[in-house]
Amino acid sequence: MDVFHVTDLNGNKLTDESVISYIEQSLETIHYGRSNSFNGLTALELTGTDRVGLLSEVFAVLADLQCSVVEAKVWTHNGRIASLIYVKDCNSGSPIEDSQQIDRIEARLRNVLKGDNDIRSAKMTVSMAVTHTERRLHQMMFADRDYERMPVLRHSTDYPVVTVQNWADRSYSVVNVQCKDRTKLLFDVVCTLTDMEYVVFHATINTAGERAYLEFYIRHIDGTPISSEPERQRVIQCLEAAVGRRASEGVRLELCMEDRQGLLADVTRTFRENGLNVTRAEISTQRDEALNIFYVTDEMGNPADPKIIEAVRQKIGLSNLKVKELPMIYHQKGESEEQTVGVGGTVLLSLGSLVRRNLYNLGLIRSHS
Repeated sequence: MDVFHVTDLNGNKLTDESVISYIEQSLETIHYGRSNSFNGLTALELTGTDRVGLLSEVFAVLADLQCSVVEAKVWTHNGRIASLIYVKDCNSGSPIEDSQQIDRIEARLRNVLKGDNDIRSAKMTVSMAVTHTERRLHQMMFADRDYERMPVLRHSTDYPVVTVQNWADRSYSVVNVQCKDRTKLLFDVVCTLTDMEYVVFHATINTAGERAYLEFYIRHIDGTPISSEPERQRVIQCLEAAVGRRASEGVRLELCMEDRQGLLADVTRTFRENGLNVTRAEISTQRDEALNIFYVTDEMGNPADPKIIEAVRQKIGLSNLKVKELPMIYHQKGESEEQTVGVGGTVLLSLGSLVRRNLYNLGLIRSHS
């Protein structure tokens, strides 16, 4: 039996019966197949070394090859980038299945990812069978071994604390994670444990204020606990990475405007020309409208100059591109909580979003008394 105490995104009790019904139906159904929202699309998987302007080059290539980006998610962590981009042919609206066209896309994107110094680790593949976008991003970064790399710059002082101990009497390994609470935190941790071939038998998750405390009793799929110090350190590294991949550094910009061919290439080129680096992105379209979220910093990973942000907004359109969230460092410059729209004021409890959107896709946690 798994018991979850959940709230809405603002920490309030759930009262909307349609949301409660949706959660119940979702938890009763495990989806193993391809998500319906991505039917008729071609998925492009990209991993490589992150650099300023990389996304601009990727989207420019896709626009030049007559590929329309319908949805995409981009994560960066420890100097690496992973992206899952769903495209269709902009002329026919159909998935891209022509082998010669796929070869052209792969070749040109692989060259972009390689740049001048990433000949070996840059990867680009075409897939028609992606199941869950965010879980796949975790798998891509795990395979890329981002957890072994040192971060280029660290501005946050709020790192996750991960400990692993063995409970010899019961043959469990006990994993504790303490970090800042956020949406989808439990999803990220459980995905990583599962992809590392561990099974969760018992778990306790608590939140207090802005902090989250997660405890898992795990064994390897062969029934054994963690058996060596290198294995223990690897689990710690991988869970620290799992928490850090979705940590949003930078100013959150939301773009909402009529979609058109080449829009993403133009917007990200404007970012690049003004020295802004995209640290995370969520691209989506609904009907003919683009709904995109970008987290941006300056070229060195420092907070972007507000004047540059305003100049970019003027270029793209003040009503189209809006600032929705400022990084914590802005709030530490003497502004009060009442005057800011920052991370401190928008921390969301993780379980509310998790159960509503993600848990039914997992089927990952086993509980045994």
